[in-house]
Amino acid sequence: MTDTVQDTQDQAPEAQQDQTNDLTINDLAAMKNIIDLGSQRGAFKPNEMVAVGTIYNKLTNFLEQVQKQAEAQKAQG
Repeated sequence: MTDTVQDTQDQAPEAQQDQTNDLTINDLAAMKNIIDLGSQRGAFKPNEMVAVGTIYNKLTNFLEQVQKQAEAQKAQG
């Protein structure tokens, strides 16, 4: 019984590591939405807003650039 538990525990970090490396455009869009909701709900202190806003703007710009590239590829193909 302990062998089965040990085998499962040994495999879990590998599975978690594979999943943590998968970051998609949809994940980044979700992060942008989370930041937006958090700021609307007052989750950030005033002195944190500059850092939050900077990251939010970077995410927004990146997602817009990716969307433009996807549209350009669609138009070509």
